[in-house]
Order: sequence, then C-alpha cells, then structure tokens
Amino acid sequence: MRGIIPRKVQLSPYRKAAHSVMSARWADWAVAQIEADFQRSADTHLIPVPLPAFSDIALYLKDEASHPTGSLKHRLARSLFLYGLCNGWIDEGMTIVEASSGSTAISEAYFARMLRLPFIAVMPRTTAAAKIAAIEFYGGTCHLVGCAAEAHHEAGFLAARLGGHYMDQFTYAERATDWRGNNNIAEAIFTQMGREPAPVPSWIVCGAGTGGTSATIGRYVRYHGHSTQLCVADPVASVFHRHWGDRSVTMVSEPPSLIEGIGRPRVESSFVPSVIDRMIAVSDSASIAAARVLSVHLGRSCGGSTGTNVWACANLIMEMKANGVAGSIVSILCDSGERYSSSYFSDEWLEERGVDVAEDERRIRSFIDHGVF
Repeated sequence: MRGIIPRKVQLSPYRKAAHSVMSARWADWAVAQIEADFQRSADTHLIPVPLPAFSDIALYLKDEASHPTGSLKHRLARSLFLYGLCNGWIDEGMTIVEASSGSTAISEAYFARMLRLPFIAVMPRTTAAAKIAAIEFYGGTCHLVGCAAEAHHEAGFLAARLGGHYMDQFTYAERATDWRGNNNIAEAIFTQMGREPAPVPSWIVCGAGTGGTSATIGRYVRYHGHSTQLCVADPVASVFHRHWGDRSVTMVSEPPSLIEGIGRPRVESSFVPSVIDRMIAVSDSASIAAARVLSVHLGRSCGGSTGTNVWACANLIMEMKANGVAGSIVSILCDSGERYSSSYFSDEWLEERGVDVAEDERRIRSFIDHGVF
C-alpha cells in the first residue's frame, strides 16, 4: 500500500548505526577472503610458441587458462568484486547478477560462492554447455536469453527486482582494474618478459569483449613509457573494429560471431579505442582453425578467442619479417578448448553451421611450420 515504508527503512538511528557497522565488518571479511585466495594463487605462465621459420621474432602466450576458474576472466571477476565491495555496492546475502557469454560468469560464480552470495548469470542460449555446467558447479544459476544483445537489459531488470547487484562487466571492466600496476595482466607480462631476448614486446595482442583488458594494457604501456604497440584482434561481425576506425559507428545488426567471449554488437562503455594502436578483424573460420591447429602444436587445448589472437599475431609477424624487424609479440591464451569440445572442435558442429576451416587450417599450419602465410 502507498505510504507504508519497508521495515528495513524503519530503523532507529542506533539500529542504523549497528547495521552499518555489521555491513562494514562483512565487507572487511569479504575483501579478506578474496585477498587470501589471491595469495594462494601463483601467477599464470608465459608460454613460448615454437616458430622454426622465424629466428628473430618470438611469440609468447600468457596462459590465463591456468587460473582456478580456467580463463582470463578470473582477473576481471576478482577486480569487479573488490570494486563493488569497496564502493559499498555489495552486501551480505545480496544476489549477484551478471550478463555474460560464460567465462566471466564462471569466474564470478566462483567468487560469489566464496562469499556465500547467490549468483545468476544472464547469458545467450547458444553458450557452450560446458560453460553452463561450470557456472552451476560453483552454485550459480543460468538465466538464458535469446541473444547477447538481450542480456544487459535482462540482467539489470533481474538485479533490480531481486534487490541485488548487477556487476555490469561491460561498464566497469575498464575502471575496476588498477592499470598502473598492482599485479594486473600488463604488469605480469612485462615482469615475465624481463629475461627474454626481446624483453619489451613490439606488440601485445588481445581480444575485446568488455574492452577491459585492452584498456588496462594500453594505459599501462603509456604510463610506463614502453615502445610496445597494442593490437586488438576482433571478430569480423563485431562492432569494435568498425568503431575504432570510425567513432560514429556504435552498433551492428548482422548475425553475431561464433567466437564466444569477444566481439559485441554494440560499443560497450568499457571499450577505450584511443589506447589501441591497431585492430585486425578475423573471420570465425580463421579463429577456429587457428585454435585447432595451435592446440595440436602446443599439446594443450586452446579456445576460439585464443585462435583469434594468434591469427592476428601471424599477420603482425609476417609484416615484421617483411620489414626486417626483429622482436617479440605477446598474446593471451584466454581459456581452454575443453570448454568447446562440442563446438569448435566438432566437425559435425561446424558442418551444421556451414563453417569450412580446411583452408584456414592449412594456412596457419604453413605459417607455423614454414613461415608462409
């Protein structure tokens, strides 16, 4: 009825103060839990990729699949939880909601379980079954929608209806991580490259889903005065590479990319084009082919977005070779291909979608084995 104030607002000044103290104590406990988990975790490996035909150019992959939740998004989820806690947005017992194609939601479900908070992932129905299973393993609930474009609105609606907190990775990814240092992925890369023949990479290559990783790397490079250039590898169907070339382009309406986790139909708030030196658009078939070939070459399974990164790296390495430039390139192994055994690594799945990767597989093998692309 109109005029009735919810009981939680009808607190005496003393009870309000007591509630505030209890909330602050819980937040202190929650931050301590996340920091303790961080201390138990080693940093991820930097893996050299053998390229016999390129004696003066070295390629490395930052293996983010070795995080406890198996992807690059583990760093983002940790930062988003700390950001929400320290801003006073997350309280004890609050439902956490996220719009995600899978990997961010898996990592956020992990931290939500750690803090004993309910978690709901709003995600497209096309999300890989293994990702859905991983979210449910950590106690999360999957709320499926028709497509990625619907997830943002639905997540905000659910959080408001439940009195929860919408993490909104697409808005807060670029500001939740300290880009100046504090063990972000850029700092880790430059530290681990310290004893390599070309310790300052000519290029760092990453994808863009939220834009948080590219914003962190680009800002870090400029803050520390490195000569490294930043390249973002983007699915052909994504708006990001078009927006980078023409700021007036903010949305696309064509069918979405098959590559989960990167590329968006609209420009997200966390995407910062001004810190990016170059963007390379990569087809779905090329991304999948590179993921499949690279998995065999490294002896470890790599997901589709890793294939997108490596295809862009191949283009840059060929340019460096043609121009007589020696140096190094660092990219990211974003997650394991095991999550995509029924999709990118399934010939039947590809055939159903009319994706022929044979020619692109031949090209990437030729690049790796013979230096011809």
